Amino acid sequence: MQLLQKLLNKLNGLHYQQEYLCLAKESFQKPIHAYFVKDAKIIKDITNEHLFTGYSPLIFTLVWSELNEPYSTIEIVFSQQSLQQNDFFRERDALARLSLRLIQGQKIEGNEICFYEGVRGQHHFLSPFHQYIVGLNNVLYNRKKGNVFLNNALYRQVQIAYSVPRVISLITVGSGGMYNLFPTDLHGPANEQYYVSSLRHGGEACTQVESAGRIVISQVHSEAYKTAYALGKNHMQKLSPQGDFPFSETLSKIFSLPLPHSILEYRELALEESFTHGIHKLLLYKIISNQVVINAPSTLAHIHNCYATWRHRKGLSGNYLLR
Repeated sequence: MQLLQKLLNKLNGLHYQQEYLCLAKESFQKPIHAYFVKDAKIIKDITNEHLFTGYSPLIFTLVWSELNEPYSTIEIVFSQQSLQQNDFFRERDALARLSLRLIQGQKIEGNEICFYEGVRGQHHFLSPFHQYIVGLNNVLYNRKKGNVFLNNALYRQVQIAYSVPRVISLITVGSGGMYNLFPTDLHGPANEQYYVSSLRHGGEACTQVESAGRIVISQVHSEAYKTAYALGKNHMQKLSPQGDFPFSETLSKIFSLPLPHSILEYRELALEESFTHGIHKLLLYKIISNQVVINAPSTLAHIHNCYATWRHRKGLSGNYLLR
């Protein structure tokens, strides 16, 4: 079986060995655009106006004005082309597309946060043959204990979602000298007052956040990419003494929670509401404070190998940090 897996890895067409490639978001040149479309017409560029908040199932979060009825279904096209509102896009310009349906909405001060579940997705980052090989490897080798298996249709949606660089932030939770520090890339500000994130329902980290009711979420410098990935195991770890984590000596302004090294900016968040969908607990927070520590354009983020491979074939540069 090991020989078969090696053969599949040689035939998958992927340029990089790692599935997710870290980078500094601000210096990532010519990123992909995500467009909300209807009847082949660009309604809005939502590249920076949507949140990726779930992968099983795929969940995107958008905010609509309360003056407008939320769309029950949406179509998102991903393209390298810079298109304007009301432009008609050419099918050849669509590198990928996602169809999603509304699952829940939450009204917040004149707006509505809407959660959409992926229905189907398709992309052209890899050839059909290479996509088949990647899918075969997924079916044969990704059903591991403790791993959330994604069927190939869902896995394709996730590959598309990670064509947009997703910021990896670190969450601090705990009190009284006992804390946890773990990474998340399923999160983001809904607006200036509210923040959304998701954690695996039933996991230690999720239980700790719900119990505490308040957290600090920190954006960190891209140089901390190895540390951030190493902290991934803490999603399933209990609270531990402060000295067990790479905390600095600095505390957050209001909650007095310890902040990690390499921090650029942080938000203090108070939990307001939550609901469960799939394996995820979707969490809505009120933003209590937002503090810039160091103004450096080097925020840690990552993308999927499929899109990175397409960029490599097209000669687009990548400032990747290989682990």
